[in-house]
Amino acid sequence: MANNLELLRLFCAAAESDSFKAAANRLAVSPQAVTRAVQQLEHQLGEMLFHRSTRHIRLTRFGETFALQARQQLQQLDALLNQRQIKPAQAQGLVRLTAPRSMRAVLMPLLNSFLQRYPAIQLDVRLTDQLSDVVDDQIDIGIRAGVIRDNRFIARTVGSISMWVVASPALLAERGQPHSPAELSGWPLTGMMDVNTGRPWLWYFSQGQHWQPKEFRILVTEAEAELDAVLAGIGIGQLANFSAHQAVRQGLLTRLLIPYQPDPWPLSVYRPQRGPVPERIRLLYDELVRQLSQTDWSVSD
Repeated sequence: MANNLELLRLFCAAAESDSFKAAANRLAVSPQAVTRAVQQLEHQLGEMLFHRSTRHIRLTRFGETFALQARQQLQQLDALLNQRQIKPAQAQGLVRLTAPRSMRAVLMPLLNSFLQRYPAIQLDVRLTDQLSDVVDDQIDIGIRAGVIRDNRFIARTVGSISMWVVASPALLAERGQPHSPAELSGWPLTGMMDVNTGRPWLWYFSQGQHWQPKEFRILVTEAEAELDAVLAGIGIGQLANFSAHQAVRQGLLTRLLIPYQPDPWPLSVYRPQRGPVPERIRLLYDELVRQLSQTDWSVSD
């Protein structure tokens, strides 16, 4: 026995045809299937839906009213089930995004431009250096430096993150330059606290070497604060290229120990695997992948 939705579809096809056979041809079913569907509906409703002759059918007055209501209901149901087919400009709803704080200067202009093009989409942007549980926190999209091996995520590599040792020209003019990582212990240093471990971040160098400074002139929890301190000449810092590249290009910072620079880390845009992707999430995910892949953070040595 057909379900009520199928009965309504068969009935509406018949209501738009001059015979059950013509309706059956439209839907690629047998005429008997259409006839049974109409009879079953008439039994449920307790009303005749069609006047029948040997060659034609015609809606009764009750049938005309019922056909109008049935079409409206089917149209609403089709719209509900086919939301993925909406045009991108009509996409709407909330997207939750997490990214490192130090990407604020790069990320926010991109997001602002995206919101101007899609006025019905809202963003919940969480700039944090603390790793979020994107599944438990219901995050839709994340940006992260480092390899993502979690098979719960779909990830696209959009670039690489290099760690640069930098200092202000004023500090170097006063004290000269260190020529190896071993010389850094005699310099004032800036540092970042890893909020996930409660300890300062290590400094990384080539061939897998790393170093934990014993003293910092200033220790902060935000990349922007460390950048400000290095720009002010407080000390030498090791910063991500996307945080320091603009200041280096403008001559406000100088890169040091370039031969000792560590291998870059991949930068990825990722999202949880949750089945079908709503249009609003797909639009932002694709935009982030496209724009960040085109971002140039390099500076000639």
